[in-house]
Parts: sequence; C-alpha cells; structure tokens
Amino acid sequence: MRVFVTGATGFIGSAVVQDLIHAGHQVIGLARSDEGARSLMNAGAEVQRGSLEDLASLRSGAAAADGVIHTAFIHDFSKFQENCAIDQRAIEALGAVLVGSNRPLVITSGTGMGNAVPGQPATEDDFDIHHPNPRIASELTAASLVERGVNLTVVRLPQVHDREKHGLVSYSIALARAKGVSAYIGDGLNRWPAVHRLDAATLYRLVLEQGVAGARYHAVAEEGVTAREIAEAIGRGLKAPVVAISPEEADTHFGWLSSFAGMDIPASSALTQQRLGWRPTQKSGLIEDLDHATAFMV
Repeated sequence: MRVFVTGATGFIGSAVVQDLIHAGHQVIGLARSDEGARSLMNAGAEVQRGSLEDLASLRSGAAAADGVIHTAFIHDFSKFQENCAIDQRAIEALGAVLVGSNRPLVITSGTGMGNAVPGQPATEDDFDIHHPNPRIASELTAASLVERGVNLTVVRLPQVHDREKHGLVSYSIALARAKGVSAYIGDGLNRWPAVHRLDAATLYRLVLEQGVAGARYHAVAEEGVTAREIAEAIGRGLKAPVVAISPEEADTHFGWLSSFAGMDIPASSALTQQRLGWRPTQKSGLIEDLDHATAFMV
C-alpha cells in the first residue's frame, strides 16, 4: 500500500514511517524543509513538500496514496485551541479527497477524549461530543467524514515516550530545570497513561490495515503513571528537590501546563488489544525511560 504520512519527520511519525516500510508498504512523507526531505529519502520514503497549514499539499498527498496516516500536530500547547483548529482543517482537507473511495484515513487524537467517568480509565467506545478539550474538534470532524463515506479511524495517544522525548513530561522537565524543583499537585496521585513510541507506531499500521471505519483505538501500554512518580523521576534526573504544591499554586508554578498537570486521565487499551491483536512489546515504561533520559545528560 502507498501510504501518505503527515508528521512523517516528527517524533511519532518518523517511527510510523519506519514501521510501515519494514512491513512492506511504500511511504510518501510530508516534509516542510530540505532537511526533513533528506531524512525521509534516507529512510526510503518518497517526499511530498508542504505543511499542516498548506491544505493543497495535504490534498495532493492524499490523492496520490492508497491510505493516509495523519500524525502531524503543532505542539505549542500555549496555543492549544488554535492548533486544534488547524488540525481540524487538515483532517477535513484529507478526508475530502477520500470520500467514497474506501481508502483508509487514520487520524490522531488524545486518550483524554475517552474519559467519561471520573477516576475510571478512558475507553475506546466513549465519545462525548460536548467534551471540553478543544481537541474534540478533530474527533467531531472525523465523525462527520465517516458519515460522508470516508473510511476513517482514530488513534488516541497518551504520553508517548522513549529516552529522547516523553510527551508533556518533556515540558515538565524543562520547567523543573528552570524552577529548580520538580513539583506535583496535591497528593500527586492523579495519573497519566503512557506508551513507547515504537509500540504506538505499530498500532498506527495495524489500524491502517485492519481498522473499522468510525472506530477509535487506544495506544496505551500503561494505564496510569502517577504525577508523583513522574515528578520523582524528574527530581532524580535533575538532582532537584521534589515538592508538593497546592492547587491554588498550580497556575503560578506550571503556567500553561497547569491545565494538564492536575488531570487524572487514566486510559485503557483493552478493547484495542482485543479487536486488533495489538500488544505493547517494548520493555521500558515511562519511568524507566525517564531514569535513562538524555535530557538529564546535558
């Protein structure tokens, strides 16, 4: 299958490209820069020049492919709502090309979209059209495209990690380095789910190959790692004190990250594993990767 991959030079997308090629697929990767184009060619992929906001380039890549995996997202969380709107427009552009073709489109969302009951793990079948997270726009657009005849599926991601990057935890590391302390809110028992980037990449491929239109799949290896465990791992890495702060202090300490830092958003992948036969195989979890993170070697 010829697969168009957005975000193909990014942290997750580059792993998806490698997994697809290893499995025998041909890849067309979206690249903004000459450096990105070279990295894709070196990986054995074709190149589609463009960007997430260049809707013509997205349409062109989708038109030339047998399937599309959309991993691109602008990871400036201080402009989260704006970037969610950009993602919505990108999904609409990709989907418009694929209406009625049965060619698969796999998009990306977050596991937090499936947290229906406080304290209970998010599930794949939970979908709240009134969810307060701005990223619901992506899933609403996905649902409307399915109704229009697009073979569209959703991969929901938790904190995706290896020893180089760790999702939102990477921002927590930078903050702790700047502040001189590694903090958590309250008792620190709120949880974030996690997955290794290579396991996430395999799931994208399986969803492309086997996914059912309209379905949502969770790339979750660990249902919930506590904020306190994460803060303690950061403290070990930076040799910095680990402190608890009150909810009232969270905005001052964490800034834009405060809206995420206190969330209890565990997530399950039980249905994904049952339906696709996907199993996380990477041995290192989030805390182990933090204990060997390159961010602490500088």
